Amino acid sequence: MLKQGSLIVASLALATGPAFAGSPVEPAPDPVIATPAPPPAPASPDWTGGYLGGQVGYGNADTSIPGVDGDGAIGGLTGGYDYDFGQWVVGGGLDYDWADIGLGAGNPTLENIFRVKLRGGYKIGNGLLYGTGGWAQADTDTLGDDDGYFVGAGYEHMITPNFSLGGEALYHEFSNFGNTTTDLEATTVQVRGTFRF
Repeated sequence: MLKQGSLIVASLALATGPAFAGSPVEPAPDPVIATPAPPPAPASPDWTGGYLGGQVGYGNADTSIPGVDGDGAIGGLTGGYDYDFGQWVVGGGLDYDWADIGLGAGNPTLENIFRVKLRGGYKIGNGLLYGTGGWAQADTDTLGDDDGYFVGAGYEHMITPNFSLGGEALYHEFSNFGNTTTDLEATTVQVRGTFRF
């Protein structure tokens, strides 16, 4: 009888022992709450490709003859190609502007300017800040045309992947215009819109 009682006590001790020591099932770990990833930085636009557009603005023309100068509206067409190197963009293009800038009574009128240009710039978000320069040809109603150069700067902002708006200021110089001893300087400030493809 004692043997049987001891066996029952021993069995109960073994069966209830784990209950006193704790549950045999490990508690589930607390859930790990991940910190949300920051939103990706907006991608900078890719400027590689061709463009066509128009421009309009103001032009001022001065000559080396005192009092022979004038100003007026100017506007025309632009086109070219840019290549995006990552943070820097380089490209080339053509501009043709019509003008009607009279240089005073009895003096020539500046009728148009054609440019072959190079530009290089630095990307700032969706924009491009750039410098430009190249060859220019100016045409007048009485003195004919002459070759010169221009330099300037501008800013262009990508509104959509296929359309940009910008502004540009250029300084032009034509020495001994039309085989005369008169020098012509012209400054233009224009806004421009381009469709990119």
